[in-house]
This record gives sequence, structure tokens and C-alpha cells, in this order.
Amino acid sequence: MPTWNSRGLRGSAFEEWINRTNEIYEENGLCLIQKIPTPITPIKMDQQSRHITLAYFEKKSTVDYIGVVQGIPVCFDAKECRTDTFPLHNIHEHQIDFMKHFEEQDGVAFILISFTERDCFYYLPYRELEPFWERAQSGGRKSIRFEELQKDRFFVRRNALIVPYLDLLQKDLSERT
Repeated sequence: MPTWNSRGLRGSAFEEWINRTNEIYEENGLCLIQKIPTPITPIKMDQQSRHITLAYFEKKSTVDYIGVVQGIPVCFDAKECRTDTFPLHNIHEHQIDFMKHFEEQDGVAFILISFTERDCFYYLPYRELEPFWERAQSGGRKSIRFEELQKDRFFVRRNALIVPYLDLLQKDLSERT
């Protein structure tokens, strides 16, 4: 059974930024996005701080976020990358399967990547992730190089919106029609 430890908190600041952005979007009637908790069973706890220090996953999770934007079902995962190479092992096969099936049901699936060294974010639609995933599964490169990404899908913080992904979602939707 897979176990969890503090290493799993690496993207927590990025997720907090997304959570705050989602709150602002919801307050303005733009969308309703929920963070999906990963079900865990604690094994060890720090008695003083009451924090879980070791646990195991009860089941495989799907993606980090799911909801609706102006009537359009969306799901996405948040990933953080410290270098210019995004390792595909950060995405699990069951997440790929979920996103694929979600899109088959006319939803929109994507990944938000924080490139921390460059202080920018990337919107990676599932349909553009899939060829990279297939390349890795067939024995090719197991990561995505920064240079391989489409320049018009990068974005930065804007005013109160720390992770303003709806602009890129709108662009994605316009490209689908």
C-alpha cells in the first residue's frame, strides 16, 4: 500500500494559491471548483502538534480539483516543478485515465504547472498532455522540457488572482470549436 509523508506537501503553497483564486472566482459568480481531498489513513501522529507524520492512501485519487465553469464541467490537477523539465512520473496513470474519460464525457481536463524557478504557471490541456504521456509509455523521453511547451499557455500572477487560469481555459475552449 502506498504511504504518505511530509514529502507530499511540496505543492501545498501552489494549491493554496489556486484555492484562493477559486474563492475569488466563486465570489464573482464565475465558477464553482472544489478541492478533492485524498483519502488517507493515519499511521503515526506527532502528539504535540497533532499533525499526521505517516499515513497510507486508502484508494487512488483522481485529480486535485473538479467543478463547473459557466456550465462547463472541468477537472484539473496542480503540479509544481522546480526545474525546466517536468517529470511525467508526477502524473499517475489513474489520473490520465480519469482525465481521458472526463473529456470523453464532454468535460475539460487540464493540469496547472507551477515553474517555481521562473515564477510562472502553465496551462496544459489533457489533449496536449496525452502525446507526452504516450511518448513516455512507449519508451521515449519521460519528461516534458520547458522548450516543448506552447508559449501562449504560460501565465503569471495578476492582481488578486494569484493563479488566473480562466483566461487560458477560455482560450482552450475557443480552440476546441
